[in-house]
This record gives sequence, structure tokens and C-alpha cells, in this order.
Amino acid sequence: MRTLAGSAKSSRVTRREFLGGAVAAAAAPYILPGRIFAGTAPSDRFGIGVIGAGGRGGDHLNTCLGRGDCQVLAVCDPQQAKRDGAKKHVEDHYAQKAGAGTYKGCGSSSDFRELLALPGIDAVFIASPENWHALQLIAAVKAGKDVYCEKAMTLSHAEGLAVCDTVRRYGRVVQIGMQQRSWGIFRQACELVRNQYIGKLHTIHVSVPGGRALPNAAPKPVPPGIDYEMWLGPAPYTPYDDQKCSFNWYFMLDYCLGWIQSWGIHYLDVAQWGAPSLCTKPLAVQGAAVFPADGPANTSITWKVELDTADGIHTIYTDDTQGRHGVKFSGDKGWVFVNRSGISAEPATLLKVKLRPEEEHLYEAYDHHQCFFDCVRSRKDPSAPVEVGHSGNCLAIVSDVATRLERKVQWDWAAQRFVNDDEANRMLSRPMRVPWTI
Repeated sequence: MRTLAGSAKSSRVTRREFLGGAVAAAAAPYILPGRIFAGTAPSDRFGIGVIGAGGRGGDHLNTCLGRGDCQVLAVCDPQQAKRDGAKKHVEDHYAQKAGAGTYKGCGSSSDFRELLALPGIDAVFIASPENWHALQLIAAVKAGKDVYCEKAMTLSHAEGLAVCDTVRRYGRVVQIGMQQRSWGIFRQACELVRNQYIGKLHTIHVSVPGGRALPNAAPKPVPPGIDYEMWLGPAPYTPYDDQKCSFNWYFMLDYCLGWIQSWGIHYLDVAQWGAPSLCTKPLAVQGAAVFPADGPANTSITWKVELDTADGIHTIYTDDTQGRHGVKFSGDKGWVFVNRSGISAEPATLLKVKLRPEEEHLYEAYDHHQCFFDCVRSRKDPSAPVEVGHSGNCLAIVSDVATRLERKVQWDWAAQRFVNDDEANRMLSRPMRVPWTI
């Protein structure tokens, strides 16, 4: 695989050890025919590892398999059925592309550290639950890997600060999976706002899908094929039950803040892109939420949060009750609304605006994965770097804190703390279960 400036090499585990000896040349050569990589030389090919073999991990896996400049070398997931399925998918793909024989050159493990120690991996995709993100991202960066990490970037605010510091100290390229930064209509909306085509911005409405409650489930033995310790990781130990190790983790506070964070980050990020003072000026935040009355879900189902910046921008952040989530920027001369279905504006002629060279142009990217790989080569920042991942996530975290405290809080971006509020500040970090630490 290609050698990148500053890449770290580890000898803790050999490729043969990781694959369990599956790379015997007669059965499954590691070197695949160059034609299946569109003529890309091995020295210019990215070796890829994917951590998390669920839905998002599968999407990243398929993207990398479809690229001539990538070779997927390993997958990691604590659930054997998922990682075996991902491994088979990779090997079947390369065997089919080769047109003859079989291929057994994709490693698999329940432990991400083994994947990071595997020689030849240049870039890692992280698609695990959010309680894992900071640990895995920091470990990957320290191992000399460039990283594409799913949103939300971290579970807690303190983890976000640690990630930003580590990425910059080690000089790695990190793209956070807030893909609307690489989507033309979102950039168009934010450029209209930042260049004051709607006049002076005064109000932002942000709406995303709401959360859910979950039924109770009795504790039971961990099923065969699940490395439950590696699934829990730094989260507090709780007995296994049928709600664990599934999509339901999104609504359990040990693993995620819920969709006020994990879905919300997408449109909160659009809000901060269009109105940078949301993440630079002091904020007054107040809100209320409805939480499940029973069951293992303990993140908000519905919420309404109001955030006011020191320069007079009023943001209303809610769950989606009208079936049309998105972001609406309102100014004294018009408005623009954008979501994944399209963009609209009043007056409608705003959508025909062509920016002049001297006006503010935002980062131009049209494919989030392509942007990541372009930046791995150029060593420039991608469209959603760690600081953006952290600040957008902070908006979700301070919103959640305000709803749980049920009172107004004051957020100071410069200090990265709540103002004179020890109770709120204690909610900015999470303890990690031994032996995990960052």
C-alpha cells in the first residue's frame, strides 16, 4: 500500500497473524491483478480498514470497494455475523473482479486495535456507536492513519477537545461524516445567508427527526458470536439484553445523546455554516424536552431549544413534528430553506444568484468520500474537519444539557465552558470504564 508522510508502522501483529494464515499464496494471494484497481499502482493505492460493519460501515465499505484507488484490507466489528458478512463481501467482490479463483485477503477482528496494527492500512473509516468514536479516532491518529469518522464526532464535549488536540498534534487528515458540507444546495443556502442576500439574519429554525422510547427487555446471557466487552467498550457495564447490540443504541444515553445529537448534528452543522457566530459568540440556551417514562431509552423523544447569540441571532431547534425537517434562515429581506429534498427561498429569485468573485465563497466539495481522499493526498483540511465536527456537536450537547437542567444556561465558546455553572459543566465529560482512557 502507499506510504504517506508521517505514517506510523506497527509490528504488533503481522498480516498473516491477523488473517489467521489465510494469505497462503496458493489459495489467496494478497497481490490482486492491477486491472481490478483501474490501473492504479499499489504504491498509489489506499489500504483501507473499516471499523463497524453495520449500515453506515457497509456504505463506506461499498464506496471503497467501488474505487480503483482503494483496497479494503480489514474489517472490525464485535458481532461476528456482521464482520464475517463484511469480510465475505470484500473477498467475494475482489474474487469476482479478478475473474478466477478465490480471494481470502481481508482481515477481520472484534478488536479495533488489531486492525490499526495491521501493516498497509493508510486510512480508517469509523462507523461504531458514538461512545467509541473518541477512543478509536485518537488511537487511529496516533497509529499514523487518516480517518473518516461518522458523526457525531464524540459522545461528550471533553472527548471532542481531546480529539481536536490529538489530530492537530499528529498532523493527520480527518473528515467527519457531516456529508451535507459536500452537498451543493447546502453550500448555496449558506452562501446566500453569509453574503446577506436575505438581508440581516435574525432567526434560524432547525428541525430534525425525534427520538423514541423502547420496551423493557430482561437480561439474558450474551449470545454466541458477540464480543460484548468490545461492544460496550468505555460505556458502563450493564447486562446484555435484546435491546443491546442493535440500532437501539441511538436512544440509550450510555452510547449516544439520542437524535437531538446524532441526527441533529447534520442540520445544526448547516446552521453554524450559515451563521458562524452560533459557534463563536456567547450563547444563551434554554429548552425543554420529553423523555421516555419507562424502558431502557433515556434520550429525548421531543424537544424545543432556543439559542440566542450575543449578536442577536435567535435559533429555534426542535424535533420534527411536521414531516419536513431542515434549516430555515430568515432575514429582514427574505428567507432560504434547505433540506435533503431541495432548496427554496423567498424571493424565489435568490436561487438564481451567482456570487461575484469578491463575495464570500464557502468550501466547494461535491462528494464527501472523494473530498476525504483528495485531502489525504494533498494533506489539506477536508470539508468537515475536526473543529467543525466539535463545534456542531457542542450545539447539540449544550442543547441537551439545557433540556435536562430545565433552565437557561450561558455558554462561552472562548472558554469552552458554561458560565458560572458547575452543575452544567459536570455534564460536559463522561467517565470511561476501566481500562479505557483517552
